[in-house]
Parts: sequence; C-alpha cells; structure tokens
Amino acid sequence: MNHLPTDPHMGRQLRHSFSTTGILLILIGIVAILLPQAISIVLSVFIGSLLILSGLVAGYGAWTGYRNHGLAWLKPFVLIVIGLLIAFNPVVVAAALGLLLVVYFLLTGFASVSFALDLKPLGGWGWMLLNGVLSIILAVIFLFGWPFSSVALIGILVGISLLFDGISLLAVSRAMNS
Repeated sequence: MNHLPTDPHMGRQLRHSFSTTGILLILIGIVAILLPQAISIVLSVFIGSLLILSGLVAGYGAWTGYRNHGLAWLKPFVLIVIGLLIAFNPVVVAAALGLLLVVYFLLTGFASVSFALDLKPLGGWGWMLLNGVLSIILAVIFLFGWPFSSVALIGILVGISLLFDGISLLAVSRAMNS
C-alpha cells in the first residue's frame, strides 16, 4: 500500500525534503564515525551541564518563592548532584546511554523496515529495508559489546545508523525522480 502523494508539486517537495534530510544525515553520520569517543563524552557532559543549569534555575525559583520550605530545595539539589555526577563520570553515562541506544536502534530498525515495506513498489525501497536490517544488527552488536565498548561504539554506531538513514533517503529521493 503506497501512501506517497500523487500531486506533482507535493512529489517535488517530498523529493527535496528526502534529499536534503539525507545529505544532512550523511554529514552528521560521518562526523560521529570520525570522532566517536568525542561524541560520547560531549553528549554526557552536555547532558550533565543541562541538569546543572536546570538545578540552578530551580534553585533560583526556590530561593525567590519558597526559600523557607525544605522540600522546595529537593529538586534543585537532585538536579545539581545528578548533573555533577554525569559531567564528571561521562564514561558511566556513556554505558547507560549505550543501553538506550540499543532500544533506539531496535525501534528505528523496525520503523525503517515497516517504511520500506510501505514504499515497496517505489525504487529505492530496498535501501530503506537494508537500513532497517542494519539498525537491528547494530543493536545486537552493541548489546554484546556493552558496557566495555560503549564510549567508542556510541559515536560509531550512531554515525553508521545516521549515514545509512541518509543514504536510504537519498536513494528513495532519486528513485522518485525517475
């Protein structure tokens, strides 16, 4: 069952969207593959920094509104402590993030397979199917290497997944041109 638009203008717009998204995903994927450990550490430190900042903002709210209530300080305290733990232990966070990525790869893999089967009569659907199968394989590889390989594998596997997402979108876009 094909759900693609039949309007030629919508078709051009969809091709352009697929093409642009595909190119950007390929570029992001290459960066992640080339700098895998940096990507993992930066992600962990970024998440920790966001939590610390959130704790400071919540602390400001507690100070200005409920300064004398002990429970008002619980959330800012928890956010800052967890943020500091994450920022100063990025490898541990990378290991935990690795398990979340297994779920991501499985879900995106099944979604890509489903999308490929929906696109099946359209040229390029095989690339989308391959992308889905590779995402599922990446999830299994990551699961067997966890937690020891988390820091390097996060960047590499995310990069590979994004690279194939981009390639499959470009293939579908080019097939729509013909």
